[in-house]
Amino acid sequence: MISRRSQEIFPFMVMEILEKAQDMERRGEDIVHLEIGEPDLDTPECIKAAARRALRDGKTHYTHSLGILELRKAIAEYYKEKYSVDVGTEQIVVTAGTSPALLLVLAALLEPGDEVILSNPHYACYPNFIRFLGGNPVFVPVFEENGFLYDIKAVKASITKKTKAILINSPANPTGAVLSPYHLESLADLGIYIISDEIYHGLIYGERGHTILEFTDKAFVLNGFSKLYAMTGFRLGYIIAPAKFVRPIQKMQQNFFICPNSISQYAAIAALREAQEEARHIRKIYNERRLFMLKHLRALGFNIGAEPKGAFYIFVNTKKISQDSYSLALDILERAKVAVTPGIDFGSNGEGYLRFSYTNSLENIAEGMKRLEKYLSLFCL
Repeated sequence: MISRRSQEIFPFMVMEILEKAQDMERRGEDIVHLEIGEPDLDTPECIKAAARRALRDGKTHYTHSLGILELRKAIAEYYKEKYSVDVGTEQIVVTAGTSPALLLVLAALLEPGDEVILSNPHYACYPNFIRFLGGNPVFVPVFEENGFLYDIKAVKASITKKTKAILINSPANPTGAVLSPYHLESLADLGIYIISDEIYHGLIYGERGHTILEFTDKAFVLNGFSKLYAMTGFRLGYIIAPAKFVRPIQKMQQNFFICPNSISQYAAIAALREAQEEARHIRKIYNERRLFMLKHLRALGFNIGAEPKGAFYIFVNTKKISQDSYSLALDILERAKVAVTPGIDFGSNGEGYLRFSYTNSLENIAEGMKRLEKYLSLFCL
């Protein structure tokens, strides 16, 4: 018999759209990809050079289960320099990406029936992690008219005796929302563990980013190298955890993952210590694309009430066209040859929205907007 947990897990709709688009491409159709949240830019050369050196020098064996000490030092230095927070290397666990990091953190926190508060809409996979480990996600709706930011009173009202953590993602996928110091401090003041997914840190436009660690030590930070440094294939992330949780997390890492990839760890040291200028350039490119896409989407008749301040997504209200975002996304793919992500992938409060990713060239984004204009003419917008 197939296990119930594997049968009940929801599919990741953006991958379904991507795979359908790839099938169409194999049949010779030209698709503009605005669905996937993967950087199209090349990994900076200094990072690739560090990986090559590690291969040349035979750094191809198991490492410490927490990650190599030099990388953990570099992570601690980065958080000190960027956010003025002191993180001990003994608090850091390097992982094979931020998804395993979240799995390990939740496994260290949750007993069956425990609750984790998260926003609706939210990153599509969050509830699946929680349910897979026997926990219950508790959704707090966030709304476009409020910038898709948590209502602190609504969060507080959702706390019960079973609440183990509040999960935040800033900058957020799919909305691009960035939590202000007020929001971060107010959430920290609730006294519940905060799990802060900071994978899009560094991709904030027009303001300074903040880590939850500026406001509380009762927090788990998840971060990595995929987005800011265009290192998705390196599969490397890390956890910054309260000290008492590190040993339990380490034991799970030893059993389930052994250790993170050795080559990727040496590449990540170069990312933190050598690639900051390249990271600034990457952020500049994304901001140009963000502004370009915002301008063209508005010209097409969309009222974007919550302009994204971070990450590389625009969450667009399409309710005047359709209340069924999945069917709409499929129709746009079939008829306009543009791949976008249905909002329902991100929770019930995402229904009636489409997520547009600007991890594509300005030329391809412009072509996608042209095709979308032709498609939308059918609706007389």
